[in-house]
Amino acid sequence: MKISNLDNQTIDRIVEMAWEDRTPFEAIEAQFGLQEKHVITLMRGSVSVSSFKMWRKRVTTRNTKHLRKRGFTAGRFKSKNQKN
Repeated sequence: MKISNLDNQTIDRIVEMAWEDRTPFEAIEAQFGLQEKHVITLMRGSVSVSSFKMWRKRVTTRNTKHLRKRGFTAGRFKSKNQKN
């Protein structure tokens, strides 16, 4: 899926999921078809420069944003807005 084809509601949901510490990039990819690099591009264009820098700093230090880096498998939070 291309970023340019996304509507505002979908972009807002992706940004929300990207900000959530416990939502991995793999969940965003499964739901919307966007790889991590595309989520980064989307975030860069959707939030302010300072917010993007803060988000990138948080994401790079969070193991929970990448399934392969997680130290746990159980206890994953699932938003009511997320697809089944």
